[in-house]
Amino acid sequence: MIAIIDYGMGNLRSVQKGFERVGHEAIVTDDPAEVDRAQKVVLPGVGAFEDAMAELGRRGMIEPVLGAIDSGRPFLGICLGLQLLFETSHEHGRQKGLGVLRGEVVQFDLPPEYSVPHMGWNQLSIRGRPPILQGIEEGSYFYFVHSFYVVPSDPQVTATETDYPAPFCSMIWRDNLYATQFHPEKSQADGLRLLKNFGALA
Repeated sequence: MIAIIDYGMGNLRSVQKGFERVGHEAIVTDDPAEVDRAQKVVLPGVGAFEDAMAELGRRGMIEPVLGAIDSGRPFLGICLGLQLLFETSHEHGRQKGLGVLRGEVVQFDLPPEYSVPHMGWNQLSIRGRPPILQGIEEGSYFYFVHSFYVVPSDPQVTATETDYPAPFCSMIWRDNLYATQFHPEKSQADGLRLLKNFGALA
C-alpha cells in the first residue's frame, strides 16, 4: 500500500489517480498510524513552505514522515514535498524545514526574459540513474510549476538537473529517498512510468 500524506496542500487526488492508472493501490491519508503501516510513502505539495510545515506539525505528521524515511521504506517527495526535506527555505523569510537533507531552498533570480514561476514543460539531464527513472530517457520532458528550487549541500544527492536558464537540481536521490521538483502526475507517459517504477520498488 502507498500512503499519500494529506496535509491540506497539493494535488492529492491527481497523484492517487496516477498510481491507480499504473496498477498501484494508493490511499490519501492524514492518519499517522496509516503512514506508519504503509509500505511506501509519498509527500506531495503545492503552496507555501511555512504553511506546509505548520500543517504537518498540526496534524502530527512530522514524526511519521521522518520515521518512514529512517525505516528504509521507499519515500517520494513531489514539488513542495521535495523542498520540505531540506534544512532551510528562504520563502517569506527564513523557514525551518524537516532537515532530512542538508541544504536550502532559494528563489529564482532570473534575467527579465524568464518568468517566475517556472511553469510548463522542461527537460531532465540525468546525473545519477535512480531506479525510478528506469525506461526514461535523457532529455525527457516533465511538467514544472515553482518559484523556488533546492540547493543541496551534497551534490551527490542530485539525480537530475534542469536548465532555467542555469542548471538547478530537479530531482534528488539518496538510498530509499526520492524527490522531484517536477510533477510526475502531470507529466503524461514518462510521469506515469516514474510513478509505476516507484510503486514497484521493494
